[in-house]
Amino acid sequence: MAKLSTLIFTLFFFSMIAACASEPNEKAPLATPPGYSEASAPYSIASEPTKSDLGSSQGTPKELEAIWEAWALLNREHIDRASFDSNTFEESAIKGLIDAVEDTHTSYVDPLVLEIEQTDLSGQFEGIGAHVRRREDGMIQIISPIEGGPAEAAGILAGDIILAVDGESIEGLELLEAVSKIRGPKGSTVSLTVKHIGQLESTVIEVLRDVIALPSVLLRSDPGADITHIRITEFKGDTPARLSEILDTEIESGSKGLILDLRSNPGGYLQQVFDIANMFLDDGVILLEERQNENITWKASTGGAATDLPMVLLVNKYSASGSEILMGAFQDSGRAIAIGEQTFGKGTVNVFRKLSNGGGLYMSVGRWYTPNQRLIEGEGLTPDILITSRDSQEADIKQVDAAYEEIEKLLGN
Repeated sequence: MAKLSTLIFTLFFFSMIAACASEPNEKAPLATPPGYSEASAPYSIASEPTKSDLGSSQGTPKELEAIWEAWALLNREHIDRASFDSNTFEESAIKGLIDAVEDTHTSYVDPLVLEIEQTDLSGQFEGIGAHVRRREDGMIQIISPIEGGPAEAAGILAGDIILAVDGESIEGLELLEAVSKIRGPKGSTVSLTVKHIGQLESTVIEVLRDVIALPSVLLRSDPGADITHIRITEFKGDTPARLSEILDTEIESGSKGLILDLRSNPGGYLQQVFDIANMFLDDGVILLEERQNENITWKASTGGAATDLPMVLLVNKYSASGSEILMGAFQDSGRAIAIGEQTFGKGTVNVFRKLSNGGGLYMSVGRWYTPNQRLIEGEGLTPDILITSRDSQEADIKQVDAAYEEIEKLLGN
């Protein structure tokens, strides 16, 4: 929540003086205030002390008392105060505080939008089927369309910028606010104005919404193949169990090596990332976590189910967060090499805290580093074998081919 910048909420209070001793009559011209010119305001700007008590601000921190005073004055004296929406005031103030933090991974979650976060990791939702992010410049970008989903079928591509939804600009919206506009009931159509990578002109794409199943582990190779290719789309609650199930089946069928595909994986639950790392590491450090008052070392336990299975990783510029944790752990331990592109660079630990209005605060509470103390945030990780292309399909093919070549070397073929 661009670092993805949020809408700046600033309260300016100017008290305009109309110092008239008596009401003007229809014939007498109004006096021109001192210092007036056509280029200035019709009344001079001056301060006027508050004439009466604004009410209780008990419990308000001293550094926020001016915000309380501005709110009270606006609600008591502004000419349009009857039309004010208290929820808008509240949410704008919260967003203003967040904007001052200058952290794109910290954002306010609207009560209506909160349901999106709760359903995303439940297994299915109704919408277009795409992973999105908010860039540092505030633009909403497609990380990847979900395989087999409506967005992919309509021609939405990884890297696309969404400029408008149903003709309404989404510039300046928080990520989840934008997502709430894009999603909708099955069978409805949404019109997306998008700009493809490398194109100057935008295009309008109509997408028919549907129920989107969200399997997080996909078998990309043929069942029973000597080399198993598994893609993890994100780290959900059931991801480790699903990965273990597929992997056990393939090993029993004779699989001798694994390509673990983390391309366009935006992350997910940290505990599930740790559990997956534990499958492939028999010992050592998985992750270094730095918080305000403590540093935490996440260590692998012994007895992982696939510690001896030859493996390579696939990553790209949209591999983020948990994907980068796995990559860093496997690289630093020498467990596996990574092939593909420089990763995204999301290295903050984020938690969700519910607020009394039914919304919540999604905020960064720490940073994580690889076992060798390599910084992830803002930089990303460099693969051992760098393969990239302006053509995403060409890059995909070359990266997979290179992964098979490296596995063959590990197997001695």
